[in-house]
Amino acid sequence: MNRTASLLCVGGLLLTGVVPAADSVFHDKPDSPRSLPADNLPPFGMLDDRGQLVPAPPIPAGALHRGPGSPPESVAKGPSLELAIEAARAAVDACSAAGYRIGATVIDSAGEARAMLTADGSDGSHVFVAMRKALTALKFTMASSRASQLVPKNKQLLARVTPNMFVEGGAVPLVVGHEVIGAIGASGAGGAVIGQQDEVCAQAGLDRIKARLK
Repeated sequence: MNRTASLLCVGGLLLTGVVPAADSVFHDKPDSPRSLPADNLPPFGMLDDRGQLVPAPPIPAGALHRGPGSPPESVAKGPSLELAIEAARAAVDACSAAGYRIGATVIDSAGEARAMLTADGSDGSHVFVAMRKALTALKFTMASSRASQLVPKNKQLLARVTPNMFVEGGAVPLVVGHEVIGAIGASGAGGAVIGQQDEVCAQAGLDRIKARLK
């Protein structure tokens, strides 16, 4: 969303005195379709196209911070925080034991990050590539390596790919019963086959928690 338009939108809300909880002043989506889910930016306090900081508009009391007891911002199904962290850590540790420094990301059923971990000495970008792989596993309800084999050969599958996906090996879906509630992705391991070792580590993360997913 254009930042100027965002400010005008905020201004319109202020005139009515209403700021919807589900669409707060911080929810300005980045312009690029390659942006990851939940990459919501405040439409102020950041540089505009002219290199100037956008000033904060007058904001009603309570609009910046939700008070105790406020409803959750998301009700999407997914692994708990504890399980997401445990899975990501298990993936990182599995690759570390094999001699690779990676990043691992666990997402929920809405594609939003639950946990992102970067191994010591690893490039911090890997968690974002891992998330893009996880989005692929989530959308196609299969390992991203399998999707990378099928998608190029099937126009219907290709039409389901979004610009923020990375369609290569390295991610597996989190499944409870017959329902996919998220995915775990890994990135940063080398190898002759792109993502092969990453997916081994992502699977190790899933194996650590799959019996406790619900």
